[in-house]
Amino acid sequence: MAEIEHPQIYLITPPAFDLDSFPDRLAAVLDTHPVACLRLALATRDEDAVARAADALRDIAHTRDVPLVIEAHLGLVERLGLDGVHLTDGSRNVRKVRKALGADAIVGAFCGNSRHDGMTAGEAGADYVAFGPVGETGLGDGTRAEKDLFAWWSEMIELPVVAEGALDENLIASLAPVVDFFGIGEEIWRDKDASAALARLRAAMG
Repeated sequence: MAEIEHPQIYLITPPAFDLDSFPDRLAAVLDTHPVACLRLALATRDEDAVARAADALRDIAHTRDVPLVIEAHLGLVERLGLDGVHLTDGSRNVRKVRKALGADAIVGAFCGNSRHDGMTAGEAGADYVAFGPVGETGLGDGTRAEKDLFAWWSEMIELPVVAEGALDENLIASLAPVVDFFGIGEEIWRDKDASAALARLRAAMG
């Protein structure tokens, strides 16, 4: 397999944000940095809140030719004019979702640190597989996706791979040769100047 070119940014929204201010912050980041895809990853289960957020971000993303996918909520993709869905339960529903959304939609699968689950997701029709968390975090069960998983994947599997979760500059520098995308979210949104924070992380990609 050919050596991976410069990794791209897969931007992830915060789990909660203020619709009065976040769209402007997002627009500033998208106007400053090349972003391959944007994921709406709200924690709320309030359908109206998710729909309002999607409406606000869709226009910002699409004006800049950035596809917008939504985390988990398959039923909202077509209704809200989104580009696809990011599944958080591994390969379990990829085949069903691909059939429901058709060939043109983006379907991604988060597979933790399971090489087998990632391969199964790819065989079922996923456009990319995400592994993580990569860095140290108190969330989840403490299991991390290590560099050797990404190195094996980049050598053996054609399907694009995303590294996400508790990233920092050192991890990004280490993983840049073996990943296609970095899923970056809270790493920059917690910073007052998100564009500057993303610039630091991009610089670490080499």
